[in-house]
Amino acid sequence: MTNATRAVFLDKDGTLVEDVPYNVDPARVRLASGALDCLRALDRAGYRLFVVSKNQSGVARGYFDERAVRAVERRLRALLRDGGVELDGFYYCPHHPAGADARYATACDCRKPAPGMITRALAEHSIDPRQSWMVGDILDDVEAGRRAGCRTVLVDNGHETEWQRTPDREPDYVAADLREAGELIVRGWRC
Repeated sequence: MTNATRAVFLDKDGTLVEDVPYNVDPARVRLASGALDCLRALDRAGYRLFVVSKNQSGVARGYFDERAVRAVERRLRALLRDGGVELDGFYYCPHHPAGADARYATACDCRKPAPGMITRALAEHSIDPRQSWMVGDILDDVEAGRRAGCRTVLVDNGHETEWQRTPDREPDYVAADLREAGELIVRGWRC
């Protein structure tokens, strides 16, 4: 891991890994096409790498517990490590306002589009948001990144269905896939 003060925050489901709703089976975790190439290039360019995932509301809904999320995290870290990449951090939101488990049934500051997971990682790792990026497959990811002060890339892979645009939901750049997103960041594209 590098001591760089810049980072790339990556959404997990649908961006870094293939989207399997409420997946907590580590055997079903598959890296998205181009994920390893992208992360290797970002790592070589001096970016710290973090996962920020809101798709863990199954904890609040009572579908699975946090141990299951941690098992998926271990599998993801192993897949990346086998490809020569280490994550600097893995943040997730287990909350949902309509959750069945009262411990997690809350409107929180970490469920995207809120920026809580990103701002927490920024503070815990002394990262400069102005030098950092949020990469995700829906506009909630973009909004979270912008609200945290990062530049943003929307991977337009068909997962965004609402397209509710506001100034905070306008990506700095749109990429066709994760490989293109990584190339864009490494090239130092400026908005």
